[in-house]
Amino acid sequence: MPETYRVEVEKETMIFSAAHFITFGEDVCESVHGHNYGVKVEIEGPLNRHAYVVDFIALRDEMVRLTRRLDHKMLLPDSHPLIRVSIQGDEVITTFRDRRWIFPLDNCVILPVSNTTAELLASYLGGELLKWLREAQQASFSRVRVAVDENQGQWGIWEWIDR
Repeated sequence: MPETYRVEVEKETMIFSAAHFITFGEDVCESVHGHNYGVKVEIEGPLNRHAYVVDFIALRDEMVRLTRRLDHKMLLPDSHPLIRVSIQGDEVITTFRDRRWIFPLDNCVILPVSNTTAELLASYLGGELLKWLREAQQASFSRVRVAVDENQGQWGIWEWIDR
């Protein structure tokens, strides 16, 4: 098996504070609340011609860019079976059964996820990171892992493995 290397990046700048709510089962919907999320990234693969897997600074900067898009926002799912999210003018109307919330549009990020869990936030960030790695870095990667910490030790983790 060829050699493989891994880089890990977890920085104070790779954080975001955001509000959300999730559902449990069919009938339970949390109240709106927030977290100070932290993000950790691992990338595994062969060394490139410069003898590194990926440039630490470029990776950090991309993750800071991605997390800033979520910072101080209301995170909403676009494909939950029971949470309805619609944009009406400069407002986002969100409903779950008989509950209703109205948020300013510029305070929201509607994510391509079914629920705004830490696992699916990690999946969203991981998918965006994978696009960047493929486009900007032009290198081969065997594994990309993104972990989102929502409460000092409660991690949701997404992993992509090249098979």
